[in-house]
Amino acid sequence: MVDVLEQLLPSVTFERQDLNYVPDKAVEWCIESVPCLLIFQHDKLVQKIYAFHSVPYLYETLRKLAE
Repeated sequence: MVDVLEQLLPSVTFERQDLNYVPDKAVEWCIESVPCLLIFQHDKLVQKIYAFHSVPYLYETLRKLAE
């Protein structure tokens, strides 16, 4: 799903983390379950999405923030 979003939103930077290797980040970001999409703007965490719903839902959410 995120692979599709990367193609649709080339101006957005996507990164993936395996929390097994960075447990300190899971605590820092207060991640409650996985998968979790963290959205940052200007290095600040602005939104967490746990239920990805669908590509159109995520696309609209990210597109609005990328404007």
